[in-house]
Amino acid sequence: MLTDVRALALEYESLCIKFRRDLHEIPELELNLPETSKYLQKVLQEYGIEYQLLLAGNAVVAQVKGKTASDRQAEKCLAIRADMDGLPINEETGLPFASKHPGLMHACGHDTHMAVALTTAVILQKHPELFRGTVKFLFQPGEEIPGGALPMIKEGALANPRPQAVIGLHGGNLLEGVPNGKIAFKSGALMAAMDKFTLTIIGKSGHGANPDRSIDPIVIAAEVILALQKIVSREIPPVERAVVSVCKIVGGFTQNIIPDKVVLTGTSRSLKAEVQDLIERRIGEIAQGIAQTYGGQAELKYERYYPILKNDPKFTQRIEELARELFPDKVITLEKPTMGGDDMAYLLDEIPGTYFFLLNSLTDAQGHYYSNHSSHFDVSESSLTSAVAIYLAAVCDFLH
Repeated sequence: MLTDVRALALEYESLCIKFRRDLHEIPELELNLPETSKYLQKVLQEYGIEYQLLLAGNAVVAQVKGKTASDRQAEKCLAIRADMDGLPINEETGLPFASKHPGLMHACGHDTHMAVALTTAVILQKHPELFRGTVKFLFQPGEEIPGGALPMIKEGALANPRPQAVIGLHGGNLLEGVPNGKIAFKSGALMAAMDKFTLTIIGKSGHGANPDRSIDPIVIAAEVILALQKIVSREIPPVERAVVSVCKIVGGFTQNIIPDKVVLTGTSRSLKAEVQDLIERRIGEIAQGIAQTYGGQAELKYERYYPILKNDPKFTQRIEELARELFPDKVITLEKPTMGGDDMAYLLDEIPGTYFFLLNSLTDAQGHYYSNHSSHFDVSESSLTSAVAIYLAAVCDFLH
């Protein structure tokens, strides 16, 4: 069986690459992906694959049915998830199929996620004898925030039929110290809870030549930024993993005016609920304490976007075993989670499943590569058939 799925994946390699390149040219943002959705619909219609639209037409849920030998087998369902959105980045790869949308780019590999899932759907539609039951394909917008998984669940993406398991992958290379060319699995916590915080530091505006007559929010913000770093280094046990990063500062008008406020925006990541609670509480307390010391105020808006992404141990172990049989020299088991986040977590909170990494960033002769979210990011297209083969093996095994 595993030999067959590898052969099938290779047979459809050129189609998978075509899908990837076509989709790479039309990146769109967040929950508004009309052109991407239309492309997927066109392919699904061409191959006679049943689908429905959610989220005002921006999410696509496709279904492929295998042959059934009994009512019990007909009720079984496996879901495959592929995120669809791009990033607000001006592409600088120089690829002949580079983005046609100025200022937008598939810089995180979601074009490859869609291509792999779409190719898997085509193969299964042509070979229903390989499985029993239903494979549901969840083409999801908005992974890069505001998040499309939870709205899709609320609109019924997991209903009629409800999957008993879900699988997905992430391409590129999000893992420090792990070489490209590997396929990485981990049971339990794989990715961190992803939160966003916005701190508004309020002072009193004035002339830059007379700082004593104002309350300088820029100075206050500078001290707040430095103090926030001590949450991780001094308040969270060293054996725990957490991140607090200020990533955006907005404030001021010109060189001689002290503004009345500064806005800091950042992200925090955690792998335990109690650590997440501590970070939220301490960001507010530290900012307000420092601001009040200098006569100002601090207002915190803390938004919890995605929960901790946790893989089901039993299902993950089985998919890893299948992947090792297919690619014994490529599969590795991760010891530590990554502090990246992904709203696949919502799907894994609903049903058991696994999310794995296809480490396929394109490397040069010296082994250098551009990471996800770079304007030069690209992937090795020859790796995509490995992911297709793993998906096919998962379908054949789970829906045997």
